Amino acid sequence: MYARSTTLAGAPATIDDGIAHVCDEVMPAVTAMPGCAGLSMLADRSTGRCIVTSAWHDLEAMRASADAVRGLRERAASVFGGPPEVHDWEIAVMHRRSEAPSGAGCRVTWFRMEPSTVDRVLAAYRTVMVPRMEDYPGFCSVSLFLDREEGLAASAVTFEDRDCMEASRTHARASRDDFARLMKVSIMDADEFDLVLAHLRVPETV
Repeated sequence: MYARSTTLAGAPATIDDGIAHVCDEVMPAVTAMPGCAGLSMLADRSTGRCIVTSAWHDLEAMRASADAVRGLRERAASVFGGPPEVHDWEIAVMHRRSEAPSGAGCRVTWFRMEPSTVDRVLAAYRTVMVPRMEDYPGFCSVSLFLDREEGLAASAVTFEDRDCMEASRTHARASRDDFARLMKVSIMDADEFDLVLAHLRVPETV
C-alpha cells in the first residue's frame, strides 16, 4: 500500500480552522476517491505544523488522484496560511496493538539512508525497533513509510495520550540514536503531535 503526506505549516492561531476544514471538506472528498484507504491528521498546536496523510491500495490509485487532490491541498493551504510540502511513500510497516483513542499522541521521526541499504534498514527496524516500541506504556501502533529511491523514511509511533508519549521520550531518543548509529542512517527531524484524525484503514504489515 501507499501513502501521500501533506505537511501544512500554519500558525497556532489557524490550527482549529485548519482541522475543521480537513474534517469537513478534505476527508469526505479524498476518502470517496477510488482506491483510497482512509486519511489521518496530526497537529502540533504549539507550532501550527500539521500533517495530513491519505492511504491508497495501490500506486496507480494514488497517482490517479493527484489532480483532484491538488485543488483540495491548495484550498487547505490557504486556510492554514502556509505552503504545503508533499511526499509520496510506500507503507512498509503497519503494526497495531489497539486503535488510537481520542486524545492520542504521535511521535514522528524522519531519517535518511543510502538507497542501497533500504532493505537492510527495514529488516532491522522490523526485528529490533518494533518490539522495543511495543514495550512503551500506552503504545497503540507504529508505522514506517519509505521512499526507496531517495533513501527517506518516516516512522510514526502512536500512544494512548500525550502523557504516555512524553514518558517514553528519553528512552525513545536513546533507542533511536542507537539504531541510527548502528545502521548508519541520519536523523533529519523529529516532532510530537496530537492525533486529531485517525481514519487510515491500512492492514497489518510487519
